[in-house]
Amino acid sequence: MHSSATATTHPTPTYRQSARLRDVRYDVRGPILTEAMRLEAEGHDILRLNLGNMRPFGLQARPEIVDAVARELDAGQAYSDSRGIPVAREAVAEHYRRCGIDLVSPETVFLGNGVSELITLTLQAMVNPGDEILVPAPDYPTWTGAVNLTGGVPVHYLADEDNGWNPSLSDIESKVTPRTTALVLINPNNPTGAVYSEETVRGMADIARRHGLILLSDEIYEELVFGDAVHHHAALAAGDAVLCLTFGGLSKSYRVCGYRAGWVAVTGPLEAAEDLLEGITLLSNMRVCPNVPGQYAIPVALAAGRSGSAGSDLPSDIVDPGGRLESQLARAAALLNEIPGVSCVPPRGALYCFPRIDREMYGVDDDEELVLDLLRSEHVLVTHGTGFNWPEPDHFRIVCLPEAGVLEEAISSIARYLERRRDAVRGQTAAGESVRSV
Repeated sequence: MHSSATATTHPTPTYRQSARLRDVRYDVRGPILTEAMRLEAEGHDILRLNLGNMRPFGLQARPEIVDAVARELDAGQAYSDSRGIPVAREAVAEHYRRCGIDLVSPETVFLGNGVSELITLTLQAMVNPGDEILVPAPDYPTWTGAVNLTGGVPVHYLADEDNGWNPSLSDIESKVTPRTTALVLINPNNPTGAVYSEETVRGMADIARRHGLILLSDEIYEELVFGDAVHHHAALAAGDAVLCLTFGGLSKSYRVCGYRAGWVAVTGPLEAAEDLLEGITLLSNMRVCPNVPGQYAIPVALAAGRSGSAGSDLPSDIVDPGGRLESQLARAAALLNEIPGVSCVPPRGALYCFPRIDREMYGVDDDEELVLDLLRSEHVLVTHGTGFNWPEPDHFRIVCLPEAGVLEEAISSIARYLERRRDAVRGQTAAGESVRSV
């Protein structure tokens, strides 16, 4: 007779995410989007005003950009140089030279799968545990998340809402410590729509120079400035005295978000940055290369700027005074400012409005709860302000890409929702006063 061994049964382990993700958030695509998808699965139509995704709102790339990628699909089967194809890197360098930044070389241009990948890659190359990185509040949340992921410490400096959302130079200065290694600026700004003044950009470059900081300049919206606003490149202000990494790409201005065609260009004292550049090159090699077909869009997109005084030849409906985006941003801000207890600094660039709400009037203690309630009742999806690392739950971001009629209806829905919420707060206040009077 054979005896069978009794198998030992172990309890099923709990599989947990890395502790490094503890402080990493990306609420633009977080739990609120999950709830929106659940509502859509139930058959509800959700107006997604949470992402600056151009194509779903009818904003298409120029045909020659798409054709350039299609022509190179066969060549795109092969790996490229880990930094990106030479012709695209040269196009980026030439783009910045046309803007007056003579220090850019294709040898110090790295292509990537959008700016988001390059933010993470660059911070991995430069941040040691405990290093402090100055990041704006509000910010594009990938910056704060990527700093946390590398073991660094994001230190948030405040943008000044009363000064057109320009960063407060005094607040930045007050937060520099011996552990500070870099200063991030996002200009034109997501989520506020600010376009920083020349004084602000020069002031930030000067702080970086005096404290020996690396300047990390996120300029993905550089072409999307409206009215009399002017975009000022941080690399111009930094010159050869400050190491400046300028992040840009085609996603927004050239309407090809899905091509993931981004870059980072390094300028300044390159001799002092040889070790850092070696680290960026190492990480570029480890990811093998960026998406190759999307890289072929870069030379065609940027070549149009050779005849353009502003460095580009974008579609007139985007950049001309009164064009679609400019008029929609202005209209959205005006409608938001008509809502009682809501104020919105009119955006001068990018794609967004970032209005403030009166917390007392609307009984807001948790802005995530506010936007979830708005989503469930009005089927309009926006993003709460604390998701952009703003310290108070009193703002939200709305994407202004839908055509004017749809955008106006969305803001009307927000107004109706807030009116119901205000009435509920009034009712609770009256009930409380009634109880106290008994």
